[in-house]
Amino acid sequence: MGIVVLTMKASVIEMFLAVPQINCDVKAGKIINPEFVVKCPAGCQDPKYHVYGTDIYASYSSVCGAAIHSGVLDNSGGKILVRKVAGQSGYKGSYSNGVQSLSLPRWRESFIVSEGKSQKGVTYPSALTYSSSKSPAAKTDEATKAYQKPPVPGTTAQPVTLTQVTGATATGAAHASLPKPSPSAGSTSSSLRPQPVGLRSRELGEMDLWKPGSVLLDAGFVPKEELSTQALEPLSQGDPNCKIDLSFVIDGSSSIGKRRFRIQKQFLADVAQALDIGPAGPLMGIVQYGDNPSAQFNLRTHMNSRDLRTAIEKITQRGGLSNAGRAISFVTKNFFSKANGNRGSAPNVAVVIVDGWPTDKVEEASRFARESGINIFFITIEGATENEKQYVVEPNFSHKAVCRTNGFYSLNVQSWFSLHKTVQALVKRVCDTDRLACSKTCLNSADIGFVIDGSSSVGTGNFRTVLQFVANLSKEFEISDIDTRIGAVQYTYEQRLEFGFDDYNTKSDILNAIKRVGYWSGGTSTGAAINYALEQLFKKSKPNKRKLMILITDGRSYDDVRIPAMVAHHKGVITYAIGVAWAAQDELEVIATHPAKDHSFFVDEFDNLYKFVPKVIQNICTEFNSQPRN
Repeated sequence: MGIVVLTMKASVIEMFLAVPQINCDVKAGKIINPEFVVKCPAGCQDPKYHVYGTDIYASYSSVCGAAIHSGVLDNSGGKILVRKVAGQSGYKGSYSNGVQSLSLPRWRESFIVSEGKSQKGVTYPSALTYSSSKSPAAKTDEATKAYQKPPVPGTTAQPVTLTQVTGATATGAAHASLPKPSPSAGSTSSSLRPQPVGLRSRELGEMDLWKPGSVLLDAGFVPKEELSTQALEPLSQGDPNCKIDLSFVIDGSSSIGKRRFRIQKQFLADVAQALDIGPAGPLMGIVQYGDNPSAQFNLRTHMNSRDLRTAIEKITQRGGLSNAGRAISFVTKNFFSKANGNRGSAPNVAVVIVDGWPTDKVEEASRFARESGINIFFITIEGATENEKQYVVEPNFSHKAVCRTNGFYSLNVQSWFSLHKTVQALVKRVCDTDRLACSKTCLNSADIGFVIDGSSSVGTGNFRTVLQFVANLSKEFEISDIDTRIGAVQYTYEQRLEFGFDDYNTKSDILNAIKRVGYWSGGTSTGAAINYALEQLFKKSKPNKRKLMILITDGRSYDDVRIPAMVAHHKGVITYAIGVAWAAQDELEVIATHPAKDHSFFVDEFDNLYKFVPKVIQNICTEFNSQPRN
């Protein structure tokens, strides 16, 4: 008798798995499954579907409403992936994507939403398990009757009450949902009364009973059908002195073996504990690589060290080669996105763990990561011996990958059994945000001083064109008191400080300040203007900032520019000279930083200035990215 064996790829099987569909009013707390893919209908942007929180949502929220608020869906609906996470001590409301979410003091369970793409090897339920028998797919009046319960046969529907457990009942009910009071109950002594959320059950007998009354969910109370007397321990908000967005890129290749993979997971758990994960401090996600990389979880999946450690324990080994270069490219292109929890205000850090050596090249992928502002650390464990170096695909791979080659970003561990000894050293380094040099990019790390020719030959109309050029250049930079700062000097025979580096800290304020600059008119003393800018602008530049002077003139200077230009170069001021119309090109080359061909530009007429904005920005960034990494 013949035997026929049918095999199907997981992707083909997924085509036949039904994706459960839910209505807009379904709350995450009603679904028991910890992780699931569902399909939301159109129209869930309606304000009647309440959402609580931002990025991390209380489980009392509409699942589909939260998906729209987070930007994963629009009002046309679609598939989403939902993951349950721990309850938070507070949820902050915000307006996003047409949905106004509300604030909530605390809740026992949370969830996050992401795109409804199934992970390879993960099967999601084709049918959901609900906490009550009522079908959530059926249309209900819950939205318009916010806190009413279904009526008991033969009685009038009762409003949902807010309950408080007395000391006598607290012990026995510590791990159970509170019982529903009889609709006919009328005695104050026999009915349950409101309890503040999060109150420890052992304290309930010691407090005065709250008077019955109308209270709101946002005031810190919850409907009794959602409330458990099991109090939540306060969750850490994270270490504010280590506010980083951190990706661990871990080796899941076959060569590492099961035992060393377990050691690697224990190391990650120890780091997570030492970091004190939380929304006000460090956030941590993990990417595992073998032949190909895959995100185990992103930055906002687990918002405290306890949950993160539990998730790390569940990671399984992928197997395959050790393609670390491919993993670094994946992290750069996919991991540090707003949808994955990247906060923008926190440095991006990627710690790559390699067993021995990678099976692909890392240099080009790492360069792209550095230029994207990612601080790459490398932990190499049991590196190649002299006899093994002939098999290494890319010699000095760690040196080529890290943010800087000064030793700060590299850790070489002789044995897997010594890996645990590096926990504190690594934590200290990734939290030293002042030394995370790759967080600095060409657009966010400079003090830029514009030195603008306001002489009579320019004219009022052309002067406004010059100011528009200055504004167009300024728009390209990330401007704040800790990022790029802008200042401006106008000169004729004399000089005038229009505004300094500390005067304006936002892009809109800078652009408005540029618009307000008035045309002066007079002679052309460019040399004196350079000296003035050095004294009035760049003397107040921050030590960790690149100093850029962008000088714009339309004619030859009446005074000497050579000595002032040499002083500027000697003080580390990178000078770009832009000449228009009658400007002397030989003088522009003297003013400009070497090589002059990259730092001096000549424009035949004022109306063509705008064409040079991309070239100036490109040259600024090319120079920044070519700096020695030491």
